Amino acid sequence: MSVSPLAYLRGAAPLFYKLLADHPELAEGPPGEGWLCGDAHLENFGAFRTEGGKSTTRSREDVVFDLNDFDEAIVGPWRVDVLRLVTSLILGGRELGASGRRSIALSNVLLESYVGHACRLRTLPPAPAPVVALLEKVRKRSHRALLAGRTEIVGGRRRFVRGERYADLPEGWVRPARAAFDRYVRRFGSGAAVDHFRVLDAAFRIAGTGSLGGMRVAILTRGKGGRDGAWLFDMKEARTPAAAMWLGETRVKKAKRVLTATRACLAHPPRMIGTTKLEGLSMFVRRLAPQEDKLSLERLHDEHLEGVASYLGALLGRAHRRAALRAPRKPWSKDELNALVERAIVVAGLHEGAYLTMCRRS
Repeated sequence: MSVSPLAYLRGAAPLFYKLLADHPELAEGPPGEGWLCGDAHLENFGAFRTEGGKSTTRSREDVVFDLNDFDEAIVGPWRVDVLRLVTSLILGGRELGASGRRSIALSNVLLESYVGHACRLRTLPPAPAPVVALLEKVRKRSHRALLAGRTEIVGGRRRFVRGERYADLPEGWVRPARAAFDRYVRRFGSGAAVDHFRVLDAAFRIAGTGSLGGMRVAILTRGKGGRDGAWLFDMKEARTPAAAMWLGETRVKKAKRVLTATRACLAHPPRMIGTTKLEGLSMFVRRLAPQEDKLSLERLHDEHLEGVASYLGALLGRAHRRAALRAPRKPWSKDELNALVERAIVVAGLHEGAYLTMCRRS
């Protein structure tokens, strides 16, 4: 979290919602309600493999760029997601190489695009050049390379490489972890052969920022067999979303909440997502793919910033409209958008101060 103000915002979702709870004027704004990402920021968009259609053949449409993290998902007012995303754009100006004035201009571009897709049902524009380049890059990645980077052959058997990314599970958790994965497989109801899900190894997964400290288990299965056919799965503890301190709990609990929001907001959800229980913990499960990746903010060229900001606004707007419970009767006005930017500037300033204080004290 000390890397940058944006990294701090990513890991400090509870602070964001505490500010809204303590200062209700920051959460004011135009109408619209439904499932939220709950943690909308620049780095919670990325490329991933989808469930695909009924066809068993792979296609270019099986890889998309969209919202990719619903751990903090909750039902609430659209403007909260929008406020958090614009705040991240203002704080992320350093990574984007943008001045303060430029960051505010980009925020206006993002908001105008958001309203067009949340309130006016516009057609999604062509992906900007950096997104197109990212999709082309990840489509070329192989499953063999994913396995080579995360697993090794020991004694003739494949297992996760222990180190910075994976560690041995705590004593007494191996058998429960395998049992939890079996429950996911039965609940998932995959048409794949049962043998594809036979567990070869289980390890503790070390990843994330705000999610660190929760139980996270990596599962390696036989997959389609052969030396390079193994499948990788991630079982991640779903906890109470940070926004619950302000919005209250949703009726849909823990991992089922994450699953429900993902399916509600995305036209093409990631493949093999599901839920299970691990020793009383609610776990969200997904299969990993080599196509998962994010834009490198530091490498975006200045001429692409408007296009990227507009595209992210469009994706969030479409997700909100798709998962809406109460859509606004008319599009948000220019005055309402300007007020959102003003509130985002205040929220960004508070996070900047907290970030610098953390850096000084650590």
